[in-house]
Amino acid sequence: MTILLLALRRLAASLPTLLLILVGLFLLLQLAPGDTVDALMAQMGGGDPATAAELRRYYGLDLSAAAQLGRYVLRLVQLDLGMSAIYGKPVADVIAERLPVTLLLMGTSLTLAFIGGMTLGVIAARTVGRWPDTLLSTFGLIFYATPSFWFGLMGIVVFAITLGWLPSGGFEEVGSGATGLERALDIARHLVLPTVTLALIFLATYLRVMRTAMLEVMNLDFVRTARAKGVGQTAVTIRHALRNALLPMVTILGLQAGTMLGGSVVVESVFALPGLGRLAYESVVQRDLNTLLGIVFVSAILVILINFVVDLLYAWLDPRIAAGA
Repeated sequence: MTILLLALRRLAASLPTLLLILVGLFLLLQLAPGDTVDALMAQMGGGDPATAAELRRYYGLDLSAAAQLGRYVLRLVQLDLGMSAIYGKPVADVIAERLPVTLLLMGTSLTLAFIGGMTLGVIAARTVGRWPDTLLSTFGLIFYATPSFWFGLMGIVVFAITLGWLPSGGFEEVGSGATGLERALDIARHLVLPTVTLALIFLATYLRVMRTAMLEVMNLDFVRTARAKGVGQTAVTIRHALRNALLPMVTILGLQAGTMLGGSVVVESVFALPGLGRLAYESVVQRDLNTLLGIVFVSAILVILINFVVDLLYAWLDPRIAAGA
């Protein structure tokens, strides 16, 4: 119960931050040249001023920035994200169609990065100073320093074009009519390259953090005591050192949730995935303020929820945190 109260307090403290993010983004977009109507008129090949004025009244763009912000916040309190100018339907419906793709991409990438980074970090710590440690550290540095879009493009060239093993983009085979397990396997094939591309940079970070944490924990007194009692190296690593070394890993997991959402914009654009990242890019290009603010709102909620779970996990791994709450 103490752990839950701690997490709920932190969750409540995140709500003002969410409001500040939305207000700040709204005001920044007001400073940008053009608006939704300008983008729509450009798509239609132009139009008369009367049509433009009527569209601005329809979308509420003829009001002052303060009035537009007040109207948006009032709708947001009622859980109404407004209408999408691009798709001509509620923003909530547009986001609901795209959200599963982004959640699936983020979930698989985060799982691969966390488990892979943890495993490789433990291996590097146990072989410190030897060639496996040097090799893993070198590859980790390369993965961290290389832009994700380059990995994506090289993956398409090698595995999709040259070898023909994997699809070059999309979420599933269009018009295949597959259902059940067949469709799941088709989606999995399409997500292999995007997942690996998004996960590599984060895997490199987790590798370095886990290696450092393991080296620090392995020199603590309780680990030395376990060794002195004759406990084997593998048992010492798994039963004694790993749980304590996971604390900084869990912290990074919460902090990088927002970063991974930002990275999905690039990855979804490279692989033509119909997710929130690509939708955000389209909304910026088309100056669709309602859709962009809705994406930011949903993304911020996701980050807050992920950090809520991380707080629970962190307090479970280290009961001292809950005791001091």
